[in-house]
Amino acid sequence: MIETNDEKIEIADPTPSSDEALFEATLRPQKLADYVGQEKIKENLQILIDAATGRKETLEHILLYGPPGLGKTTLAHIIGREIGSQVKITSGPAIEKAGDLASLLTNLSENDILFIDEIHRLNKNIEEILYPAMEDYCLDIVLGKGAGAKAVRLDLPKFTLIGATTRIGLLTGPLRDRFGMTYRLDYYEEKEIEQIINRAARILGIEIDSAGKSEIGKRSRRTPRIANRLLKRVRDFAQVKAAGKIDEGVARTALDMLEVDELGLDQNDRRILLALIEKFGGGPAGLSSIAAATSEDAGTVEDIYEPYLMRLGFITRTPKGRVATAAAYDHLKKNQPKAINQTLL
Repeated sequence: MIETNDEKIEIADPTPSSDEALFEATLRPQKLADYVGQEKIKENLQILIDAATGRKETLEHILLYGPPGLGKTTLAHIIGREIGSQVKITSGPAIEKAGDLASLLTNLSENDILFIDEIHRLNKNIEEILYPAMEDYCLDIVLGKGAGAKAVRLDLPKFTLIGATTRIGLLTGPLRDRFGMTYRLDYYEEKEIEQIINRAARILGIEIDSAGKSEIGKRSRRTPRIANRLLKRVRDFAQVKAAGKIDEGVARTALDMLEVDELGLDQNDRRILLALIEKFGGGPAGLSSIAAATSEDAGTVEDIYEPYLMRLGFITRTPKGRVATAAAYDHLKKNQPKAINQTLL
């Protein structure tokens, strides 16, 4: 765990901290061609953009989903630049009242992009207002109350809504159906993560060799945001302990100090696995039980930690709950042998 501006951040949590916005903006690619990974999505987006601009039409509404930290916000910015439009950013929880949404929509210009992060957290009343805005580019509002109330329809400029979510299953069917294109972002390959680290190091003026990039890359959970965060932390260590130069040994020592192991698991990941093994005999155990045992929010466990643990094959879901696999036992034996061996006795 690290602390910045009195805010505690889990090093392997892909959710951005408040003081990382400027850092991320500095490293964010500006063009689709500079965006590393997600090749199929990039290819499809390029066709969509070229076709819409060629016909001088507004881009279709786009839904992006997948684990946090994979580049959904970055893609929204890139799409805006590719079509020469402004990108207005908000989030589902920030739109609390109909007036909040109305203000956003009426301040858009022709072909602007409205990016709504965590769109699955919009309340149903807001969704109802969004439907005609997405379909007919109009806003239906009610003026007054009671018998004197009257409905007014306002025309909106043609715009593109880009929604982002980590939990597409929580979107209502009617909202999901109004998106013209839906793309799923997946975890990156290690070579792609190394390319992202190389680009970030070049922008930040960090001296790093290929082995150092590889060491950081394999501990980055195949997630660009985490890769950049780890690079930043290793840079600090190298500046103080290694004359600013990052090689394999420097990267390994720095990441070991941060308690990020060779697969990118941090203390919280191991805590979840140990709780599942120690308290529930390896499972099956329900999500709420695991969350209570680790003093974590159930949504945090499900959205942030569980997807990567499942990708590694350390946790499986069954009808009765989560189960720790043999691979999880083997990994913990290697990284926390005392704890896991006591459990097995």
